[in-house]
This record gives sequence, C-alpha cells and structure tokens, in this order.
Amino acid sequence: MAQKSIQPYVQRTLSAERPFSIKQFFFQWEWLLAAILLGVIALNTSLSPYFLNVNSLRDATMVFLDKAFIVFPMAFIMIMRDIDISVGSTVALSSVVMATVYNSLGASMEMAVVICLIVGALCGLINGLLIVKFKELSAVIITLATMILYRGIAYIILEDQASGNFPEWFGFFGWGYVYGIPFILILFIIAALLFGLLLHKTTFGRHIYAIGHNDIASKFSGVNVDRTKVIVFTLAGLMAAVTAIFLASRMGSTRPNIANMYELDVIAMAALGGISTAGGKGRLIGTVIAIFIVGYLQYGLGLINIPSQTLLIVVGALLLFAVIVPKLNLSRLKK
Repeated sequence: MAQKSIQPYVQRTLSAERPFSIKQFFFQWEWLLAAILLGVIALNTSLSPYFLNVNSLRDATMVFLDKAFIVFPMAFIMIMRDIDISVGSTVALSSVVMATVYNSLGASMEMAVVICLIVGALCGLINGLLIVKFKELSAVIITLATMILYRGIAYIILEDQASGNFPEWFGFFGWGYVYGIPFILILFIIAALLFGLLLHKTTFGRHIYAIGHNDIASKFSGVNVDRTKVIVFTLAGLMAAVTAIFLASRMGSTRPNIANMYELDVIAMAALGGISTAGGKGRLIGTVIAIFIVGYLQYGLGLINIPSQTLLIVVGALLLFAVIVPKLNLSRLKK
C-alpha cells in the first residue's frame, strides 16, 4: 500500500494592515485637491491685489462657510448612495420660521434660534422617513418634492417680503470674532472634527459605508439601514438650520428666496472632495479641502466683479470634473 505523503506544516500570518507605499500615498485624491487649492490661490492673487493677505483670507471664510455645514451630512448621504436636493429650501424655511417667531409671535431670539434648529431637523426627518417608507422612489424624487414644498411654505409665511430687526447680539454668529478668529471658522473646525470622527472612527460610520456598498447585504448583516438613513437625513436638516442661522445673521434679515441653488454648491463640494456618487467611498478630509477650493474661487472671482452666472458655470465645471476624473483608470499610473 502506498503511503500518503505528509505535507510540511506551513504557518501563515494574516494582517489587516496594508504595507505603506509612497506611490499610493501621493496618488490620493486629496493631494490633487491640495494642488488645485494652491492653483486657485495663485489665480486669485494674480487677478486681484486685495486677495492674498491674512485678513482677506480670514474674513473670506465668513462669506462662504455658512453653507459648508451642510456639506458634512451631504457627504454621509452620498456615501449611502442617496442625495438630498432640498437643503436650500430647508435653509429658507428654517430662517423664515425663526424670523416670524421672533418678529410676529413675540418670542425671544434665543427661543427663535432653537425653533429654527427644530424646524430644520424636522424637515430632514420627514425626508428620511419618506425615503425609507417609499423605497421604490429614489431620494432625488422625494427631496425634489420636499424642496418645492418647503420653499412653498416659506413663501406662504412671508410671501415676497423680508423679515429682520434681529437683536444686535445675533449678528455675532455671522460677523463675530473670538480672539481674532471668525466665530464661524471656529465652529466649522469643530463640526469637521466631530463629523470626521463620526464617519471614520465609529460603528455608525462603518454602517454608512456598508449601506453605500450594498444596503441589502448590510441589512442581513444586522445593520439597521432604515434607522441609519433617517438619522443622517435628520442631521442634514439640522445642519441646514445651522446654515440658516449664520446666513440670516450675516444678512441681517431673511427672505423666502435665500439659499437658492445652495444644493448645487453643497453637492459640488462633496463630490469634488472625493465622495463617490456611486456610494461607499470618500473621506471628509477631501471634502474640507474642496470647501475652501469652491469658497475661495467664488470669493476671488467676486472681487473682480465676475457675474454670478459665470460663477455658476465654474461650479458646474468643478462638479463635472469631480465626477469624471475618478472614473478614469489611474491604476496604471500607480504601478
């Protein structure tokens, strides 16, 4: 009888960590964004002598960071392969309710601010509940409907009138400084850190990525997909209300037509930051860089009186760039 050969025992070690690669490190999307940001600064410096100084760069953040608070939850939504195009209308409705509660109902400004946050969160909650309830409808259709609904309610409340007369202290949100640093910039940094930790360092963040890769598989793996989506959309509504507070503070008043086309800028910032429109991919560090790219580009072009229509073209081109470039096969360049 032939004897069976005995195979030598081979010990294998599995590792979840990838070996560090200099090529892969420098071929990350964030490095390209950093180069684009430097290019934007160089372009604006050549076009306007008033752009490149510390005070100008610092104070410019008060002009464009209000909408940046919506970008973080929008990144979460896009990672889940959804979209929310009602955020601009949520900003309008939240600010209109805040102004009406303060000026017409006699509530304190502090209470009006709290109600503004509640209205924004409620708008996001409605979006989330509708999306998980009617799964046969895409998030685009549902949030398109609520976009029209929320702004329509804002017009019913104020018609085409402006409402302001806010107390003097309320202007601190939009124009205030803390030790020489704009208050909105400080709050933005805090929000970026909190949302970054939530996405990259918690189980909740891993659930968001899992849903973006395959929501059905995530559900069978024990992830509460519906609850996660409702929470994320509610966060988007809450951050839209935060934007409403800063925007109304900076303007000194509000109208039903404010934050028009904000959803374009927000989605463009998230997509340019490397958040995949196919879901399941993206990091917030790229989104932060993209916020400053779009913000400083718009601010710099505004200094030389570029028409607003041209600014829309620029933002649209950036969005197209962000969608097309990641689809290119760059794997050969990495080898």
